[in-house]
Order: sequence, then structure tokens, then C-alpha cells
Amino acid sequence: MAHDPFDLISLGEVMLRLDPGHSRIHTSRTFTAWEGGGEYNVARNLHQVYGHRTAVITALVDNPIGRLIENLICTGGVDCSLIDWVADDGVGARARNGLNFTERGFGVRGARGASDRAHTAIAAMNKQVADFDRLFTDHPAGWLHSGGIYAALSPTSGSTLLAAVTAAKKHGMTVSFDQNFRPSLWAAYGDNDKLRKINRRVIDYVDVLIAGPRDFKQCLGIDLGVDDRADPAVQFEAMTQAVTEYFPGVKVLARTVRHVHHAGENDWRAMAWSPDTGITESVRFDRLPIYDRVGGGDGFATGLIAGLQENMDLARAVNYGVATGALAMSTPGDWSMDRRSDVEALLAGHNADTAR
Repeated sequence: MAHDPFDLISLGEVMLRLDPGHSRIHTSRTFTAWEGGGEYNVARNLHQVYGHRTAVITALVDNPIGRLIENLICTGGVDCSLIDWVADDGVGARARNGLNFTERGFGVRGARGASDRAHTAIAAMNKQVADFDRLFTDHPAGWLHSGGIYAALSPTSGSTLLAAVTAAKKHGMTVSFDQNFRPSLWAAYGDNDKLRKINRRVIDYVDVLIAGPRDFKQCLGIDLGVDDRADPAVQFEAMTQAVTEYFPGVKVLARTVRHVHHAGENDWRAMAWSPDTGITESVRFDRLPIYDRVGGGDGFATGLIAGLQENMDLARAVNYGVATGALAMSTPGDWSMDRRSDVEALLAGHNADTAR
């Protein structure tokens, strides 16, 4: 039976984030629990900030930790009906729920994460278990979002993602993909050439690609022919040429640009491109105060997607993206605690004065 359509469905892992606050992971005795995941955060933000109806395709072990993650997801307003529940064997030998310890950093000490995510329930999901054609028939949506974190999660996750994007296009959905290179996942995966081939096959179905120069080299095996230290605008021009050559189906390419002065202060901006508009650059947030940088890129993806879903022109959508990301980094946790009105006030030039 078909349900009311979602504005967006995300596919990816949702982990329990354990946050030591202002302390260090190895010295803290208390941790705040959040839920988070690169692909999931976009669904969370899109509902929280912009009021869109969203869901997440993921898998969790049916034990108290999994149910805690579910409770956190539901609290965020993301539909939980597409979670695949895996039976608990009591010790986690068959499957586990992912844990992510992340400290925020301060001054000269950068943010640091330590993930415990091997053999998780979502890593074991495969295209034989997930019938995406039936899923999108029963749970229609306008948009599917996923990314390179999920693609690199396990030897089966890339082919599962490929099955998902293939089914999504069959059902007329827009597909977005945030490449999100994670060295630890790629090192654990091992066969990097195989993973690059899968990523390139996935992007053949992608409409909106979010990536940086390092992603093209490490995740796609594409040499942009520019120095890693080149001006970001020069790098992005090379990226647009590569997309035109290798992935002509991509309708929007976007990237963020971050310059770190120290952990609590970054320059933050973004660029986007489409064949129709060419390159557009966002407003700049120079020396942006940072409270928790984790999730800034996911916030950018959220605002960009929200703008495109609401038929904004690309220049306006990329501004919504960079502002949503900036605000997401002003609060703790992986996702944004803000509203559309906060994004629009920031873009209108309102500062940090108290609103009464």
C-alpha cells in the first residue's frame, strides 16, 4: 500500500554519537548522546530547519542501543518506518550498532573522532535484502540522498547504493550524492580501485553532486590537473570540466571551502555550478566562530537541497546552503537546531545581537 510521499529519503548509517563536551574522549567520564550520520543528518536538518517530510533507510540491531538511536531519530521528526531491524544475538557477533566518539576541539587542538562501526547492521545490508523498487513504490519520494560514507562502509554497501540509485531514477526521483571522503573507511575497505569504480557508476545516476578536489582524486580516480594548493576557484573550474567530461548527467555540482584559522574560527563559503548557470559563489563568512564543526557540510547540503526543492535559482540555493551549514556549526551535535527564519535572518545580514 502506497503512503503519502516524502520530500526526501536518506540512505546511510545512523550512529550513536557520544560527546565529551568540552573535555577529551580519553579523559571524560560523562558523555552526551546524540544521533548522527553523514547521509542521515540531511534528512534530520531538512525536517528540522525547513519543515520538509523526510525518512531514513538504515538498519539497526534490535537492542536497547538500537532503540535509543530510533528514539533520537523519531524525536528529530524523521520517519522511522524504513529502518530494517536486525535480531540481537546478545553479543554483537552477527551485527552491531555504530558508535561515534567525537570531541569538538578548541584553539590549536582540532576536532577529533573515534568511530566504532565495524560489522554494523547497515554495513551488512545488501541489495538482496533491500528491495528498493518495492520500497519506492510503497513509500514514494521526490528525492534520494546518500553519499560516499555509506558507499565505503562495507564490501556490499556500494553495490547496495547502486541498486538504490538505479531504482530511484526508475521512479523519477532526484538523486543527490555527497562524496565525503573518509580515509579511515577507505583504508579498512582495502580494494580502493573497486570502490572508485562503484562510485563512478553511482554518479552516473546522480543529479546533484557535492564533492571537493580531494574527492575527485581519492574517491573517483580523476586527476584534475591542478595543484592541491591552487586557488579554490581554479580547482572548482577544473571540477566542472571533469563533471562535463565524465558525468554529463550531473545537473548541479557544489563544494564548500573552509579555511581553518583555529578550531573555533574558520572562513566558510561555497561554490556551485550547473550547465545552465555556470559557476556561482556564495556569500562569505570570514572568521566564522565555530562551536562544533561536525555536520557543517551536511548543513550545507541541506540548505542547497531545500533551495533546489523549492525551485530557488542556484545562486540563492547555494546561499541557503552555506548559511544552514554556518548555523549548524554554532550548536553541538551533528545536525542543526535552527529554523528557516534563522537562516533567512543570517542571510539578511542580522548579527548575533539578542532577539527579543
